[in-house]
Formats: sequence, structure tokens, C-alpha cells
Amino acid sequence: MDIFVSVLLGFALFGLIFVLRQKFAGFPGQTLTDYEDQGPEFDVRKHLSGPLRCEGLIYGPLGRVTSRFTADMLGTWDGNSGTLAETFRYDSGAVQQRAWHLELDKNNRIIARADDVIGAGRGGQSGPAVQLCYDIRLPEEAGGHVLNVVDWMYIVDRKTIINRSQFRKYGIKVAELVATIRPRDMT
Repeated sequence: MDIFVSVLLGFALFGLIFVLRQKFAGFPGQTLTDYEDQGPEFDVRKHLSGPLRCEGLIYGPLGRVTSRFTADMLGTWDGNSGTLAETFRYDSGAVQQRAWHLELDKNNRIIARADDVIGAGRGGQSGPAVQLCYDIRLPEEAGGHVLNVVDWMYIVDRKTIINRSQFRKYGIKVAELVATIRPRDMT
């Protein structure tokens, strides 16, 4: 009986450490305040404006590349309201279009809507970073699943943005995206 209790306590401790690590360490543990005193300053109205080019990879749950893509984007802004129109071209030959409708408030909080996003995404910008959290419904040909997404973008050199997103289902990471975004005239 003592061995059983020890094993059970060991599993419980391992589970607690795993949950705490997921919540407070690594990618999921980041907060906007981690970046508030750093630069250069990311301003979505400036850095996600005009014609943009995106190139990236999608990793599956085992960490292997499952898809490569390029995207042409066009960001337009009227004050604190903007649209980011995207056309993705995947290595499979599939083409996907999305338009993000973005609102920025006086506290640098972002509200984002798109047709495949359930409700509204919410996030903010601070220092060189932008975070956006939302639930996305995959197309039917990809299973139609609803995934929780945490999206981080980091401005690197006033022109180049690195985008890293993690997609989770029931708290388990099922995919990750890494991409660069630059003004189209730099590609």
C-alpha cells in the first residue's frame, strides 16, 4: 500500500509541476508586462500597415513541419480601426483568405474579429511585442475543430516581425506556427 501511495503522490507532484510550468513558464507564461520597458516599440497601426509579405511554417503536435506557406497581406487603418486582409498560399496548393478587423483602444488593448474566429480575439501591445488570444474554427476540410490560439508577434528591427502562435485543443498543443512578416518591398 505504501508503494501505491508513493507512486500516486509522485504522479500528482509531476502533474502539478507540469501544470505550473505550462501556466507560468515558457511560451504560455509570457505576459505583455514582460516587454513593457523594451524597444523598439511595436505599433500595429504602423507595423501592420500597407502591403506585407509573410513566410512561415506550421509544426504538428510532434514538432515536425506539416505545412509551409506564404501570404500577401494588406493593412489599412483609419485612426484606431484597421483591417488586415490576408491571402495564404500553402505548399499543398490550398489558398485561404481572411480579413482581420482590428480595434485599438487608448490602453493599447486590441480587439480582433475575423470570419473564422469565434467571438472576438483580445490582446494588446507593449514594447516590441503584441499578443492576441482567440478561438478559431478550422475549415471543414481540416476537421472543423475549434482551437485556442495564443499569438505573439515581436518587432525585430523596425521592419521585420517574427510571429509565433500556438494552437491548443483541451489545453494540449496540437500545432505551432512560426513566420516572418515584412513590408512587401523588402522581400
